[in-house]
Amino acid sequence: MQRRTLTTSGLLWALTAAACAGGPDGGVTTRLSIATGGTGGVYYPYGGGLAKVISETLPGVEATAEVTAASVDNLKFLRQRQADLAFTLADTLADAVEGRGAFEGDPVPARAIAVLYSNYTHLVTRRESRIAALGDLRGRVVSTGSPGSGTEVIALRVIAAAGLDPDRDVTRHRLGASESADALKDGKLEAFFWSGGMPSPAIQDLSHTAGVAMRLVPNAETLPALRARFGAALYFPLVVPQSAYPGLTGDVPVVGVANVLVVHEAMPDDLAYAITKVLFERQPALAAIHPEAATLSLDTATTGSPAPIHPGAERYYRERGKGRE
Repeated sequence: MQRRTLTTSGLLWALTAAACAGGPDGGVTTRLSIATGGTGGVYYPYGGGLAKVISETLPGVEATAEVTAASVDNLKFLRQRQADLAFTLADTLADAVEGRGAFEGDPVPARAIAVLYSNYTHLVTRRESRIAALGDLRGRVVSTGSPGSGTEVIALRVIAAAGLDPDRDVTRHRLGASESADALKDGKLEAFFWSGGMPSPAIQDLSHTAGVAMRLVPNAETLPALRARFGAALYFPLVVPQSAYPGLTGDVPVVGVANVLVVHEAMPDDLAYAITKVLFERQPALAAIHPEAATLSLDTATTGSPAPIHPGAERYYRERGKGRE
């Protein structure tokens, strides 16, 4: 799986300029960039699998997964035409299409291909920690996710919904999942947030680390406050089952948020249709790379996206009897 890393200042290109290299049959090769996330989460393996099946299935199309900080940065890359497809959390996407928060005054013309799966808001600590509830974060050293990530967005919202000020009541670090897990192991953090599917590789690796017993802190009690502030559609209750990670001593109720695969509104309809078709027809291959891909469903793929469905994707759903009226 080829891997590249996107930064805000690097890799400037547009889709129309990307279709510039000769293909094996002498035709034109369209090169697609998929903005994913860090290697410790689900976006990168899922996106890498999607890049693989697109490249294998669509003649004249080559796709590459990009390592990024995830949702916020992904949508900025999409707006700037530095990426063609992007993984994002629905709450970040809502900010992007409405031009608020990190996207204030500069909305992103994103269109959804599919609602993919749900993220679980992990709040991870060591088992011996005295952090048993969100209120116990007061005065603690906590990572709220890397800058430009959807984890950071939801972590700050959850902390505030618990009645704490994320800037004054905690000592805040801004680390990705893998870096947070390493810092927790080394005693440099007392807890960290991670919004991800299950299993998330960084959390899974932490749970298998000798001499480190981890625990997840419940956070679903913040749902009423989150819904009152941001609307009823974005956040919902989920439960991390005891079986999800070794060492858990029970089920853990958490805040859930949907993940959406999006493209720029200018993507040609035929290409968006073909990508949507590949996503479903090659689903078993994607699920073999990461199990969250198995949760993709025609019944839920068009439900819960703050961005409109791309017309090309909508055509595919209509053909499958799932289009919106």
